[in-house]
Amino acid sequence: MNALLDLDQLRTFIAIAETGSFTRAAEQVNKTQSAVSMQMRRLEERVGQVIFVRDGRQSRVTDAGIRLLDYARRMLSLNAETIMAFSSDAISGTVCLGLPDDYAPRLLPTVLASFATTHPNIEIEVTCEQSSCIHRRVQDGRLDLGIVTHGDCHKGKFGRIIRSEPLLWVSSAHHSIHCQSTLPLALGTPNCSWRTSATEALTKIGRNYRVAYVSSSAAAHTGAVMAGLAVAVLPESALTSDMRVLGEREGFPELPHCDIALLRSPTAQDRIHNALAAHIVNALDNVTGSSGIAAE
Repeated sequence: MNALLDLDQLRTFIAIAETGSFTRAAEQVNKTQSAVSMQMRRLEERVGQVIFVRDGRQSRVTDAGIRLLDYARRMLSLNAETIMAFSSDAISGTVCLGLPDDYAPRLLPTVLASFATTHPNIEIEVTCEQSSCIHRRVQDGRLDLGIVTHGDCHKGKFGRIIRSEPLLWVSSAHHSIHCQSTLPLALGTPNCSWRTSATEALTKIGRNYRVAYVSSSAAAHTGAVMAGLAVAVLPESALTSDMRVLGEREGFPELPHCDIALLRSPTAQDRIHNALAAHIVNALDNVTGSSGIAAE
């Protein structure tokens, strides 16, 4: 196969694969549905493989299409990186970003890897501390941006909620520590909103507990859970395959959602700050009609 692949066709292909619909993809790439169908016919001719099959009303990617999808994403990413690297208008500089280590292992790869591709000349300095510390550092200008647990900061005054997910009781899938009459817990420090939610919920139903492990580090909580030493409270996206979610059947009350907020220093108003802030929102935002609050 000597024919060159068309990046516009690949962009449309990715949109169909992600939406599962030629119609929705056409809206996303701003083309007519017939133009999208023509593009996919030509793309199939170029690769010499069928990349979509009909599955009811949906368009399902074939095994060959799945292989092509990986190449397509890499090609578009490299194209964007190349254009940015040679652009005379490329943004450069340093942004200081803070977040707690509750989020670092799962959010940093999502945010930084894709941002580095499109903005290779921006350096990001990352600080990991408790949400309340990140909040103070952003307010006084020592950090430009912060990703924090909203309830651990001054609620209602600072930040924009960009993600919300349920908090869950978790234990090791290979232990039964949750069956003890006095429940051992791995929790954050006393000013942690997750800790407050957990202890108030257990007190309300009359469940005996003891705080066995206290740390501001999510890794410490996870370690205690995986060793079968305690039950912890974690957001849904932090779960691993070795964890067991404990619910009403096991006698655990429902917990509130965890709101993640983006903080921005009043002094962080340059293009580099705008670029990273917008990227974080796009990468993490799952709040419809987000209850944004203006930063002071």
